[in-house]
Amino acid sequence: MVRTLALSASLLGPIALVAATLAVATPADARKQKTQPQVTDFTATMPAAPPAPPADGAIFHASYGYAALTSGARAAMVGDLVTIQLVEATQAQKSNSADTSRTSNIGLTPPTTGPLSFFSSTDASMGGSGTFKGKGDAAQSNALTGNITVTIAQVLPNNVYLIRGEKHLTLNRGDEVIQIAGLIRAADIDSTNTVLSTRVANAQINYTGKGEIARASTQGWLGRFFSRVSPF
Repeated sequence: MVRTLALSASLLGPIALVAATLAVATPADARKQKTQPQVTDFTATMPAAPPAPPADGAIFHASYGYAALTSGARAAMVGDLVTIQLVEATQAQKSNSADTSRTSNIGLTPPTTGPLSFFSSTDASMGGSGTFKGKGDAAQSNALTGNITVTIAQVLPNNVYLIRGEKHLTLNRGDEVIQIAGLIRAADIDSTNTVLSTRVANAQINYTGKGEIARASTQGWLGRFFSRVSPF
């Protein structure tokens, strides 16, 4: 009985080592854990109902929404409105070119006597040349302007607010949807509760549309299929 217990105890070491190795997250798992999920809910955040004030006879209660006089009417609580001024403009340009050239000539003088004297000097000359020229250009520019009012969804301890919201426009030729989410600093909110979109950290801005205009500017499903599988 004593030998059996000793053998079982000796096996616990390798088993525990294997279990610990399997429990350690692989680099791929670590990257998955660090990846932040994209925001999918852009609905407005409503402020929570304040708790019932205690029956202490006081007139002022901070739970009703206290704001310091120095902050004025700036948004500072969950559910407050903030206007994001869209001033997005990006521009990229890239160009490259290559030009190579190579020329070579070889000439041999054949002997005039002996068994190799049966061909002339013009038959023993060689020459070659090669040229290559390539050029490529790429340019892209985007611009998005306008205003969208969102709500504060969360107040973080470092005076940073999580904001999110969306705007739906129904036009006579289709629908337009603008969605935005990100982080803003309390110091970037001006007196009119407006923040530039360039001041939004981790910004996620979506501008999409549907309708006959959007359908006309989209490639058909059969054309998209052949463009994916075509090797040319």
